Parts: sequence; structure tokens; C-alpha cells
Amino acid sequence: MSVILGLWPIAGVTTVGVSRDDARSTIAAAIDAGIRRFDTAYSYGYDGESDRLIGEFLQADRDSFELIGKAGQRWTPDRKRVFDGRPQTLTADVEESLRRAGLEHFDVLMLHSPDPDVPLSESAAAIDTMRRSGKAKRIGICNADENQRKQFAAVAGCDAIQCPLNLLQQDSLDTLIRPAAADGAQCHVYWTLMKGLLAGKIGRDHQFPEGDSRPKYDVFQGEKRERAHRIVDALRDIGSGIGRSVASLSIGWAVSQDGVSGALVGARRPDQILETADATALDASTLAQIDQLLADV
Repeated sequence: MSVILGLWPIAGVTTVGVSRDDARSTIAAAIDAGIRRFDTAYSYGYDGESDRLIGEFLQADRDSFELIGKAGQRWTPDRKRVFDGRPQTLTADVEESLRRAGLEHFDVLMLHSPDPDVPLSESAAAIDTMRRSGKAKRIGICNADENQRKQFAAVAGCDAIQCPLNLLQQDSLDTLIRPAAADGAQCHVYWTLMKGLLAGKIGRDHQFPEGDSRPKYDVFQGEKRERAHRIVDALRDIGSGIGRSVASLSIGWAVSQDGVSGALVGARRPDQILETADATALDASTLAQIDQLLADV
């Protein structure tokens, strides 16, 4: 299955009105739908909410699931998210994430972001040390450019990367994903639905509630947002002929790209993940239609 459930939305930091019951129901629905890969991070939630939630589901049958964990971002006391790639902090945060989840290891452990104040070689070595100690089976880096990926790999190897990719933002295909895949790394892409904009559920007149972070992104503003709506309108027409939703097509396009090995998809409610859980790669004809519509709009 191509979909990886990303737990950031149900951690309740940048999304509004997420209850613990909704979060549990969403994870349970994902598992029932066949999803077996989950993505968490030390900073997903002010108090490790995503670690704690996913741990409830994985403890009893750990070997049936793949858990991706990340360290390198954390919250200050006044709730500002900061980079911290110091080896001692990375080690402490990974150990704390595992304690929260009640688990012994991550299947994939990733440096969440390069820290501009810490040599990347030091952060990479710390992540590698945790792999060697059994806290992770595989390791990688997120939110890095190709040069940083190579620096990380030179020290620790690099089994996986995470980066954005969607119908509106495709630069990473040539600049990072394909080179990384050629070196043997798994490439997990996020923002495939661009925070809901490419899911077909946000209308032109949609007003975001206070505290929602999405309006700060440029694709939610002005002409870029209008172009996204035109793309969604065209996707809806394509999907109506083949029985696929706008969200399923958006994810399907991403996982059809060479080098992509999985799509991180967030959800706040069970119905959201059920709509996208079985999103699969698209056939050549559908891909051609989507490529043409992107050129036309």
C-alpha cells in the first residue's frame, strides 16, 4: 500500500478541533483499511501526542507495522518550534519518543531537519549511533536538499528521505527524489494533498478558523489558490469517469512518479483517511490527462 498515515494533523498543533477520540478513531480506521505504515515525530504535539497515540495501537502487534520517527525539531517553553540537531538532544528526544510510545525501536529514524547551527556530520553520526544501538532499523533525513542528503549519506548512509511533492510543487522530483532513489533511498513524499487544498473539499469561499496555519502558505493565496481550484475542478471531471476522488487522484499522481515509494497522507477524521487509504498509482492514460491539464491551467 502506497499510503503512509502522517500523524501531524491529529497531534493538534496547527489543526483546530482535533479530539483524542477522533485521533484514535482515525488511526483505527487506517489500520482497518489496510494501512501499515505510520509517521510520527518528537515534535508532533506539544507533549508528544502523536507518539503516545500510535503507541497504543502498535504495542500489541509491533511486527505488523512500520513506524517512522523523527528527531531534530522541538518546542520551546513558549511553544515555538526550533531546530536542534545536537547529538545529545537527538539521543534524548529519540529515547523520549520511544518511551512515550512504549516501543523499543523505530523501523525508520530520520533527522527531521538539518540544524544550521550544528554540523550535519555530527547530527548524522548521532542518528547512525542510534541505529547501531538498536533504536532504529533504518535511517534517513527529511527536509534536506540534495547536497545535504549526500553529506548525511557520506557519514551514516541514507535509507530514506522525506520531501514535499504535489501537483502544485514538483521541483523535488528532479532535484532530490530521483537522485536519492538512484542511490537506493526510499522516498516518502508529503503535502501530496497540500494540506487539503488538493483533496477537493476546500471551496473557493472557504474561510479557515482562527489558529489554522494554512492561509500563510502562498498556494492558499491569490492567483495560486485560484489555479489550484481550477486543477481540482478538472480532477473532479477526470475522476468521475474512473471512479476516483480528487484526493485519490492527487495522491495517485504522486505515487506514480519515478522514485516515489510512499505518500504521507494526514487525516483528522476516519472518513478522510478512508477516502485515500487505497490510493494507487495511475495508469498511463490518466497520468497523461493530468499532465495535460497542468499545462493548460
